[in-house]
Amino acid sequence: MASASSIGKLSREDFRRQKDLDAARKAGTAPAELDDKGRPINPHIPQYISKAPWYLDTGAPSLEHQRRPDEGPATRQEEGWYARGQRAGPAATKYRKGACENCGAMTHKTKDCLERPRKKGARWTGKDIAADEIVQDLQLGFAAKRDRWNGYDPAEHKRVYDEYQAVEEARRKLKEDEIDNQTTTDLSAVKKVAKASKEGKEDAEFGSSDEEDEDEEKYAEGADQVGQKLDTKTRITVRNLRIREDTAKYLLNLDPESAYYDPKTRSMRENPLEHLNPEDAVFAGENFLRQSGEAPEVQKLQLFAWQAEQRGRDVNLQANPTQGELMHRQYKEKKEELKDTTKTSLLSTYGGGEYLEKVPKELLTGQTEEYVEYSASGQVIKGREKAKVRSKYAEDEYVNNHTSIWGSWYDLSTSSWGFACCHSTIYQSYCAGSAAIEAASAASVQALLARPPEEAEPAKSLAEEHAERLAKEGEDMGRSAGKDWSKKRLGEGDLKLDQDKLKKAIQEERKRKDRGEEEEWEGKRRKTGDTGDVTEEQLEAYRMNRLQREDPMANYRDEED
Repeated sequence: MASASSIGKLSREDFRRQKDLDAARKAGTAPAELDDKGRPINPHIPQYISKAPWYLDTGAPSLEHQRRPDEGPATRQEEGWYARGQRAGPAATKYRKGACENCGAMTHKTKDCLERPRKKGARWTGKDIAADEIVQDLQLGFAAKRDRWNGYDPAEHKRVYDEYQAVEEARRKLKEDEIDNQTTTDLSAVKKVAKASKEGKEDAEFGSSDEEDEDEEKYAEGADQVGQKLDTKTRITVRNLRIREDTAKYLLNLDPESAYYDPKTRSMRENPLEHLNPEDAVFAGENFLRQSGEAPEVQKLQLFAWQAEQRGRDVNLQANPTQGELMHRQYKEKKEELKDTTKTSLLSTYGGGEYLEKVPKELLTGQTEEYVEYSASGQVIKGREKAKVRSKYAEDEYVNNHTSIWGSWYDLSTSSWGFACCHSTIYQSYCAGSAAIEAASAASVQALLARPPEEAEPAKSLAEEHAERLAKEGEDMGRSAGKDWSKKRLGEGDLKLDQDKLKKAIQEERKRKDRGEEEEWEGKRRKTGDTGDVTEEQLEAYRMNRLQREDPMANYRDEED
């Protein structure tokens, strides 16, 4: 908003003079403007910042409206902090009238009491009366009223810190004792194994004190190390270092859309070169490395160590990997023994061992040493066994309880095909077996008996019917031999030309060619009333005349001759 001093409208000369003065102040040729306290005002400050709003404008140039106002007394303990939690003298011995009915203090009412509500308050029991608090009448500002640390004594935190430090010291001392005990046990076991492996020693339990001292000094360095026990709840940062001569991971693929590289831990989990085979790539990602080699076995061993530690066993894979490996091996052996024992007990109790016997894997999967090639459709192309010829349609599939396919039986009486299993000539019928065959034969016999004698004819075989059909077709072709059933093409076959008509047609063709007339057949028919049929003589005359006059070699002469 504009200030009150700029509400009045300036004349043109005053406005131009003000603009020139502002430009001179910015250029440094005119002195800067001073506020009410004599401090210069930066001329480069925008007007919307340097001009005070109408409700804070004092009529003089100033930047006080941009500064933080004074909040009165400072929020420090010696200048206005209240005594939080402090009591005013010792507690009273009996209940006083007007005091809190719950705790017995005079400085607050029952509804404002912050102590736990008692089953019977101090008003009725007269016991455990709380001391009065120190009540201060402070004039605190807006921020001081809402300061959550107002009245807090930092010295109280030292008591909490000392308590946690004492607990940590006790825990560290307990860890040291556990490591010392574990190291002593490991030292004795290692010494026994080392002495037993030496040749020429009959009794490995006894040895010189010098050897024992050397072994103790050898393994004492690991026993004195504190804090080597792995804690799953502790955050551990492992640095991923590399040799400086090697190519950095982020330089293998410069595409920004490739695998993500974490610069803080120097890790790249995904494969930066996805188009290459991971076994052939220089670096295939850390996820690939974690699953290659003996890394999975180490992960299983580490998981076993964590689980054993949660169950109360002191196993540290980093401090004593040999112990962890031996315990893991014993655990797997005991697990297999327990599994076999459980399986044997279940089979002896409930039986069913015969169902667990399986076909050998070689026979189950059909793996042999024979070389066989197959096509894309699954057919055998090359191999010892010759492929069976099969059609692409489904074979040996019987429907409606039939045991034979459709078309396996032919009924001579009705000249129809059917099923051989039931002699049914209905395609979608259900098989009735031998009963249907007997019923069909009985029905055919009754039909023959019911037929009149003159109509009864002996049954003919398929060959006889085919011979009769061919003889009948031959007679029909003989009768129709004298008729021209198909349209004969013009100019084909054996032709018999009339010489007189041919000469006349040649003369007419020559006259037409000499006149240069190229009449359409349609126009010719309209003028002459011709039917449009071309005779053989006219076609022959056209061919003869065309060969004589349109042959490109007809007028050829050799100049050398």
